[in-house]
Amino acid sequence: MSVKVVVIGGGSSYTPEIIEGFIQRYDNVPINEIVLVDIEQGAKKLRIIEDLSKRMIEKSGLDIKLSSTLKRREALAGADFVTTQIRVGGLAARAKDERIPLSHGLVGQETNGAGGIFKALRTIPVLMKIADEMNDLCPEAWLINFTNPAGIVTEALLKHSDHKKVVGVCNIPFNMKTGIAEMFCCEVKDVDIEFAGLNHFVFGRRIFVKGKDRTAEALAKLSEQDADYSPANIVSLGWSKEFINSLKMLPNPYHQYYFHTEEMLRKDKAALNENGTRAEVVQEVEKQLFEKYGDPALNKKPEELEKRGGAYYSDAACSLIESIYTNKRDIQTVNTLNLGCIPDLPDDCVIEVNAIISAEGPRPLAIGKLPSSIKGYIQQMKAFEELVIQAAMSGDYYDAYKAMVMNPLVADENKAKIVLDEMLEAHLEYLPQFQIKGEDV
Repeated sequence: MSVKVVVIGGGSSYTPEIIEGFIQRYDNVPINEIVLVDIEQGAKKLRIIEDLSKRMIEKSGLDIKLSSTLKRREALAGADFVTTQIRVGGLAARAKDERIPLSHGLVGQETNGAGGIFKALRTIPVLMKIADEMNDLCPEAWLINFTNPAGIVTEALLKHSDHKKVVGVCNIPFNMKTGIAEMFCCEVKDVDIEFAGLNHFVFGRRIFVKGKDRTAEALAKLSEQDADYSPANIVSLGWSKEFINSLKMLPNPYHQYYFHTEEMLRKDKAALNENGTRAEVVQEVEKQLFEKYGDPALNKKPEELEKRGGAYYSDAACSLIESIYTNKRDIQTVNTLNLGCIPDLPDDCVIEVNAIISAEGPRPLAIGKLPSSIKGYIQQMKAFEELVIQAAMSGDYYDAYKAMVMNPLVADENKAKIVLDEMLEAHLEYLPQFQIKGEDV
């Protein structure tokens, strides 16, 4: 049976990782065609990635046809799986998402706070169009989304597009498992974590090592040592004994923005003054990566890719594709519909949860009611996410304002308006839905 995969955002620096993943899983998922898709602005990078990917495939000796194109609709025809790894507006837009909030004393981060809101506002309409095209051209294909903010984008698609075969993935659960594996001197495959929450706001409720519940021991170790399971784009500040002992759950790296807000702000402002925004740092990392990618002697994924903050996103996507294709029925952590898994949240919202992955897609494992220590915060975050989706779909200024005010990292009506107005102006070319503004804008 032939398998066709379309990688949208094929010129991304992450693409060599997904190509490596397909090569490693070829015996189980015999992909015979990969099409890399990008836009005109990414054409140069796309050519470099295409050449490197072909060298990687040639080295593997596998019979995989790989091509690239700027014509998305042509690429989608007949696809079995589609992955999305796009950044609307590129790293220049990310730099604005980071710099503008920081200039007003707010967290400037690409998936959290004001920056995360605007990344979603730019991204959701583009992903909606892709989903609509899939519904026309490859209605049976699965859309594997690891475009951030992954949870919000996935929920928007599942609620508002006709294409329902959509799953979101993130590398943070893998990073958390890696941290526990290092803590217990074991392999990642020996670690299982019961996750409960939302994308970039997920908690580890129970921790198993080789099938044994080691939650209490892991939390004790976490509060006693400088354990770091943060991705490259987040500096770990560590957690106090009081926080861990009262929470009795494993936090994720992004929680630092919510529970260490002032300290994260100080560090981010210092980093901004010293090195520029994280986006500008990443631009330099990408420049070096693409210089390496362009070496005609390179025929494998370089180790330097792990310096890029989203390492392992692609591997998570490949594992998901393998499990759907082979009806594996294993357990993976994904962003999918709640469906009563957490009764404290709406059934039709998207959560980040362990799910059984089969040919039918993800079936989330029931979690039950959320612990009181995190219930209110997760409900607030979900309500905020729903407001962001509403604003992205409506293009209404006041919907966007509500989302900004209700974000816990903004939560100030005066700053909300100032930052909203500045960011609307800064990103207007990527926000065609916002034609009507508030009366006082």
